[in-house]
Amino acid sequence: MVNEAKTMNLFRELLRQRGYYDDPTICVEEQASDNKKVQKLLKCASKSGLGKGYPDFIITSSKYHNLIIVVECKAEISRPKSATVDNFKDYAVDGALLYASFLAKEYDVIAIGFSGEKKNLTCLEHYIQIAKTTKPHPYFSDEILTLANYNEGVNKSTYKFNQDYNELINYTKELNEKLQEHKIKESKRALLISGVLMALRNERFKADFKSYGSIETLSNNLYAAICAELDQSDVPDSNKNALKKGYDFIATSFGNNHKNEKEFLTNLIDEADKRINGFMVTYKYIDTVSQFYVEFLRYANNDKGLGIVLTPPHITQLFVELAGVNKDSVVLDNCAGTGGFLVSAMKTMLEDAKGDIAKETSIKHNQLLGIELDVDIYTLLISNMIIHRDGRTNITLGNCFEQNTEAIKKKFKPTVGLLNPPYKNKGKGTEELEFVLNNLSMLERGGKCVAIMPISCVNDVKGTSCMLKRKILEHNTLEAVLSLPEELFVNSKVNTVTCAVVITAGIPHPKGKKTWFGYCRNDGFVKKKNVGRVDANHSWDTIKRKWVDAFMNREVISEFSVMKEVTATMEWCAEAYLEANYGKLTQADFENTIRNYVLFQLKYNETDNGEGEEV
Repeated sequence: MVNEAKTMNLFRELLRQRGYYDDPTICVEEQASDNKKVQKLLKCASKSGLGKGYPDFIITSSKYHNLIIVVECKAEISRPKSATVDNFKDYAVDGALLYASFLAKEYDVIAIGFSGEKKNLTCLEHYIQIAKTTKPHPYFSDEILTLANYNEGVNKSTYKFNQDYNELINYTKELNEKLQEHKIKESKRALLISGVLMALRNERFKADFKSYGSIETLSNNLYAAICAELDQSDVPDSNKNALKKGYDFIATSFGNNHKNEKEFLTNLIDEADKRINGFMVTYKYIDTVSQFYVEFLRYANNDKGLGIVLTPPHITQLFVELAGVNKDSVVLDNCAGTGGFLVSAMKTMLEDAKGDIAKETSIKHNQLLGIELDVDIYTLLISNMIIHRDGRTNITLGNCFEQNTEAIKKKFKPTVGLLNPPYKNKGKGTEELEFVLNNLSMLERGGKCVAIMPISCVNDVKGTSCMLKRKILEHNTLEAVLSLPEELFVNSKVNTVTCAVVITAGIPHPKGKKTWFGYCRNDGFVKKKNVGRVDANHSWDTIKRKWVDAFMNREVISEFSVMKEVTATMEWCAEAYLEANYGKLTQADFENTIRNYVLFQLKYNETDNGEGEEV
């Protein structure tokens, strides 16, 4: 006869082995909880659909307020989970997920289904359900972990990151509206927020900002704290005055035009500390400053007018992997923007250092190089690196074409180039491939350059672009070209269709060598109203792994990738060489293509005032 009490005893022993009963910050309860919030959430969670729910174990902690573990035990090991996962009375996982669905209204939930009566013959399954979501996901292994490891695992999960990042995007929209109401210019909004984040690093300002008696005192001290952080940084002295000047509007923007300004600015600083710094504590090396810059300039057209297109974080991470960045890499971005590539590279490099303090110091001071021409964006770039507490020594304000490339190459020996060059505006401006060649000229022989640019640059078979393609092949090796998602920059309201090129520096392209072309159009992101493109289905990690593995192994996959020998007078994209399987086409495919084309034309003409020029 089955005995569920034996199963619960076995689970108690697992908890005991992991120290759950010895830690005073952990509360392990059975059947019911003294926690009022938990009681309220389980009030209607009965397995029968009527009345309260009584999980076998409820685990909370005073250290991790937002996390809860709920456990359901069943004696019969043959019944861990039903096919439909809705037989709550008879199956362990089904019951645990029922309780999780109620608790997830307020908590990040780890749901555990545990079954079996013999110590060496049990079944344990984990699921996580992030707060305020409706879908659980299988996660963790089949062993009980410490609560600290559970908390870390949840925070590092794709599901938690996607939710938190979407909340950050929503906050940028709220913040943009507030700054609009207070007449803060679009071009100054990202600077203001980056300045606030820098000032919050100043312990005295952070402790005192709520106590300042007037808006003048608050704004002046905010500016003073920013200047103090710049003075203490290792930014070259020659650039500090320009950086301080970029923030001096803060001392004059408040005090004359608005009511309740002190309350507004105090709340702005407090919210930034909680909502932005809180995000950055959990996700240390995500380029949040760029997200604010994109959002604040979406309606000003300034970023588009300058040809500036900021690379989404998941693409900067992809490029880091394509380039094979590790702790010994020296990474150069000669069109650094707000630093997205450098932040992503730094994350990977520090992780690879595995706690070696000396190596971490070398990475931050010697192995991250950036060049940026625009003063305002350079200011954001420096603030971005200061906020991340790293890597600003070798960030240069200037034109990449006016740098002493041989001196840079000799001093730093860059091994990886990552860049997203400014895109020509209405056909005018520096060719994107010129920036790529400039980057390659500073890399060590055998170094890897990964660049994103309009796909038209690599598809031109005559004219300037063709001549630049010929230069690339004469002195470097074209390893791969990836066709990227068509609406990659929809969050910036830019229509440019792009590709990524992977090039080995300093080694002429061998005659007969084939290049790998990948059709990487579907990154799993979907458009959501008022949010933009998001990884709603949590599929990006799997897709990225497929792309990177296929590139590293030069795999030829039907309708996805191909190996092809090309010259400068040929198109450099997968679409030109992949063989389509027309047998799969349906009437619906035809209709959707026509519909999408018409919608694209309408949007394209509207955005570009009918001129149809790329940005």
